[in-house]
Amino acid sequence: MPQTERIPLLVIAGPTASGKTALAAAYAKKHGGEVVSADSMQIYKGLDIATAKPEESEKLGVPHHLIDFLDRGESFSVADYVSLAGKTVRDIYARGKLPIICGGTGLYISSLIDNVIFDDTGSDPEIRSRLENEAKEKGNHALWLRLRECDPETAEKVHENNLPRVIRALEVYELTGTPLSQHKVNSRRESSPYDCCIIGLTASDRQYLYDRINKRVDIMAEKGLVEECREVWENGGLATAAQAIGYKELIPYFEGKCGLDECIEKIKLETRHYAKRQLTWFRRVDNILWVEIDKFDDLKKIIEKVENTVAKSEIMCYNIT
Repeated sequence: MPQTERIPLLVIAGPTASGKTALAAAYAKKHGGEVVSADSMQIYKGLDIATAKPEESEKLGVPHHLIDFLDRGESFSVADYVSLAGKTVRDIYARGKLPIICGGTGLYISSLIDNVIFDDTGSDPEIRSRLENEAKEKGNHALWLRLRECDPETAEKVHENNLPRVIRALEVYELTGTPLSQHKVNSRRESSPYDCCIIGLTASDRQYLYDRINKRVDIMAEKGLVEECREVWENGGLATAAQAIGYKELIPYFEGKCGLDECIEKIKLETRHYAKRQLTWFRRVDNILWVEIDKFDDLKKIIEKVENTVAKSEIMCYNIT
């Protein structure tokens, strides 16, 4: 591949339960593509049901990458994702296939398509430990307020309950004296190697999406969500799993403090809140082309809509095959 050639890349993004997985697999099947996951929790082994990993039947025989490859407890940063996903995309394209990024982790997707180059700002275990202890003593909101003072741009984009990112932003500021948001500006000095078409799935009726979320949680429970979460809880995997909705919400049930139905309803509520945050994130993405899933009767019609949208975007990826 010539150094100046840009890689065609189809991105299918959107909130949880919007049908990204089914669309990506079906589109890839039809157009000779391979799917690269952009989900920060599906990377971990053994966290299957709560993270909605696609089953083999759902993959339609299409290769899916960056799913189920990392042991629980191992760290995996955004920089790691950009590096690994970039290599995977280049390999798929070199074999004459269409790379399709599919997922709901907005930070992963934005960092990849914007070609973010991560500075080696380093880390300091003492700073991190101090900030973690402060969060326990004073609460997450107190740390977030401090972040808002020194780096309001990052604070606006990071929820106060996303403690690892709040702590990392504060750590970077203490280490370098420069806000994390400025580091990110500096990291985008090189142009993107990708010719992207970004499809965002949404619903004109928010309740339609919420009903899909509620139904999916019920299906997860039927498939063994509670048993999976109990195994994780009993075997010390909660530090990692707690980042995924569906695990920590069941702890009160395991401890005999709440009934199962109440905990399942809590999972539904937190998942709906998460979907709302995802939509807020993706609305800030430039050039995203929205497809309203509640305006179509079935997946086939959604695929046709996406095909027309991709064709009008005039990017290379539609003609790769």
